Amino acid sequence: MRLEKIIQSLDAVVITKFMADSEEIDWACATDLMSEVLYYSRDSSVLITGLTKQQAIRTADIADIRVVVFTRGKEPDTSTVELANDKKVTLLITPYSMFTACGRLYEAGLRCCPE
Repeated sequence: MRLEKIIQSLDAVVITKFMADSEEIDWACATDLMSEVLYYSRDSSVLITGLTKQQAIRTADIADIRVVVFTRGKEPDTSTVELANDKKVTLLITPYSMFTACGRLYEAGLRCCPE
């Protein structure tokens, strides 16, 4: 799935300078536990989380995740956005809950990272 479709499906706003628009997203990983991201995520994943701290960006970078979606309209602080720009991680904000965001992406054709 292309980033544009994810943005459209989630009514999301891009808050970083960098946009991973050329990448194909094949999987979704939804959690607030960063240890689960490291265990379950795959290449070409999007991370859906309510955790808006630098820890989410650092974990995404280690897991080679280029797109992070913050749920419920939560906005990260400036240092988190700057870190995402430095690491070339695209940050999105959706007004939806994690449950609804996952459902909308599933309906659009995106699937959960294989276990």
